[in-house]
Amino acid sequence: MKPERLGVGAVIGENVTIGKGVSIWNLAYVGRDTRLGDNVMIGSLSHVDYNVQIGDNTRVEGSVYIPPLTRIGKNVFIGPAAVMTNDLYPMGKKMVGVTIEDGAIICGGCVIKAGVRVGKNSVVAMGAVVTRDVPPETVVMGVPARVAYTRKEYDAKKLKWESS
Repeated sequence: MKPERLGVGAVIGENVTIGKGVSIWNLAYVGRDTRLGDNVMIGSLSHVDYNVQIGDNTRVEGSVYIPPLTRIGKNVFIGPAAVMTNDLYPMGKKMVGVTIEDGAIICGGCVIKAGVRVGKNSVVAMGAVVTRDVPPETVVMGVPARVAYTRKEYDAKKLKWESS
């Protein structure tokens, strides 16, 4: 299936599975053997490498790097310039992707180490450097990233901010 919207200069590799309502914006790249679920958005200048899976209703903002073998769940948000890695010992011969579970929020400018699992409904704060697994329903921030509070507290802070 072709994407609903394909930006200028976007490149789609061989054997890519594209769900309904997918948008791939300007100068984005989607590598071979990748699967994009329904209603996925890939922002301009983003690089989704080969053999990546992205679940339904996930939004990848601009200038994001998603390495090979990464698995991203449904209803995930990945902010601008977030970077995931897949090589624990560069230039190694063994690669492992990042796993981001359903409902997670990955804020802009963060870096996530190869092999890390970001738990369901968790939040990685902007600029965080994630070197360990993130438990479900938690917010991590800092360098290196540490648990700051719960997702419930995050949602309350967000609601208070939006209503002020």
